[in-house]
Amino acid sequence: MNASAERLLGEFAAGKIPALARAVSIVENQRPGVDEILGALHSKLGNARRIGITGPPGAGKSTITTLLAEQFRIGGHTVGIVCVDPTSPFTGGALLGDRVRMERVALDPGVFIRSMATRGSLGGLAASTREISDLLDGFGFDRIIIETVGVGQSELDVARTADTTVVVLVPESGDSIQTLKAGVMEIADIFVVNKADRPGADRLRNDVELMLGLRKGAAHPKVPAHHGVDLKRFDRTPLRATEATDNARWTPPVLSSIAAKGEGITAIVESLERHFRYLENTGALRERRRERLSERVIEVADRRMRRRLWDTPGARGWLKGRVDELEAGSVTPYAVADDLLAAYGHLVTGTNA
Repeated sequence: MNASAERLLGEFAAGKIPALARAVSIVENQRPGVDEILGALHSKLGNARRIGITGPPGAGKSTITTLLAEQFRIGGHTVGIVCVDPTSPFTGGALLGDRVRMERVALDPGVFIRSMATRGSLGGLAASTREISDLLDGFGFDRIIIETVGVGQSELDVARTADTTVVVLVPESGDSIQTLKAGVMEIADIFVVNKADRPGADRLRNDVELMLGLRKGAAHPKVPAHHGVDLKRFDRTPLRATEATDNARWTPPVLSSIAAKGEGITAIVESLERHFRYLENTGALRERRRERLSERVIEVADRRMRRRLWDTPGARGWLKGRVDELEAGSVTPYAVADDLLAAYGHLVTGTNA
């Protein structure tokens, strides 16, 4: 490890915020020293609770994040916040306005806010979100809140990054079928219907609860699963998700909030605590974190292989030389890919040709 990285880690270990900010910049931009910094912190990870906040644009995610941070601070916890904003496909820039929205906690010394651009990454998070969460964990923050970009049905990465995922919905986010796409239903540990004072909020909450019951096979528990049965003989009253009888599985609660007025936040905090206790008691927390570690290795391996291959001018030049054959149809992309790996596979593995 070079002297600069050692000095930075020394200041980092001393709890100096400027050192944390510099470390975050190094990791986000993948500058030299990133491997050493993250490697030195690896044994210190696992103490922070990671909470993902996702949902459609305009759902009030930043407001809820701010209020959660305030509640955690009241409880004596330090809070790290990672906010992801969309990158412009035209300029490559991003507004990164979350610090403005979170001005109520931005100056709190126990709160650290980092805004990041997606830089073209799909899934609602920036490519280095997990690594920056690791930095915040290693620095000693008790709670880490990860707010996604708000792109809708594709922001599933947050479920693989957080211990608990909160999906925030609003009545005007579309009809119930659009809102309840399978991806969003599967990743949520807690649902929050924000702006609950608006028309359609109660219906949305009921629809979510009904869909949760259907997903778990509990919507009509008294109806036999057999064709030709006279359904009029049986009670077909839907079982609400909050009344599910399967205690071995977590049933996501569907909460209401009016974040602009500060209403409903206490219930969200209580549900977060209950879900974390459930994860600990069932062993699911360890499994989620073990899976996260495995995925981190895959991410690092993919990134290194791509960098080793495509940062080599010879590989790109070789590929350009095969485009005429591809255009003429005399070879297929699959055959060229096999030839490429045969010729430059040693770059991927880091071995000699």
